[in-house]
Amino acid sequence: MKFFTRRDKFFDLFEALADRIEEGGKLFAEIVNHYEHSEQKLSKLKEIEHEADTITHDIYYNLHNTFITPLDREDIYSLASKMDTILDLIESAAVRMYLYKIRRPTKEIAELARILNESITQIRKIVYSVRNKQDAKMILDGCVVINTLENEADQVLRTAMMRLFENEKDPIELIKLKEIIQTTETATDVCEDVSNVIEGIILKH
Repeated sequence: MKFFTRRDKFFDLFEALADRIEEGGKLFAEIVNHYEHSEQKLSKLKEIEHEADTITHDIYYNLHNTFITPLDREDIYSLASKMDTILDLIESAAVRMYLYKIRRPTKEIAELARILNESITQIRKIVYSVRNKQDAKMILDGCVVINTLENEADQVLRTAMMRLFENEKDPIELIKLKEIIQTTETATDVCEDVSNVIEGIILKH
């Protein structure tokens, strides 16, 4: 076990993970908004998700092999796990669209993709600021923005469910779309989870 390690290592890995999440979120939005021409982009999204898994495992490895860490161990583990989950959910939603052969993403899926990408933009911004504790106010303000976006996503989900059950006559298609919508919205919930972990880190330090 290493008693001393470069403190920036964990921050470097978290920033790299945030970059992969941002890249995956933008690609997901492209898939949703240009669905008929995007099937080939799915393999790229899977590649990004695999890269994120590798970074997450690197964080866990360093956590288990470092005696002195720059943040509390439980915070490092929780932050890595939740950030990785965002991209897992993004990839899951995209895969389901093609696996289920849906005709086209609903306008609510596109709206959730927009909200999700705004949340991810905020996450990347605050993750890049965690190593600089003097940016505490900006980080906490970003957490508030993410919370507001999650509330917006909740409203879109309620509207989507109401419209889906009113208008979709094919029960199989309804089940498919419901699952994709809920998976995409869950990704915004996990963005809020990430902001909560970071908020806790800032308030502790």
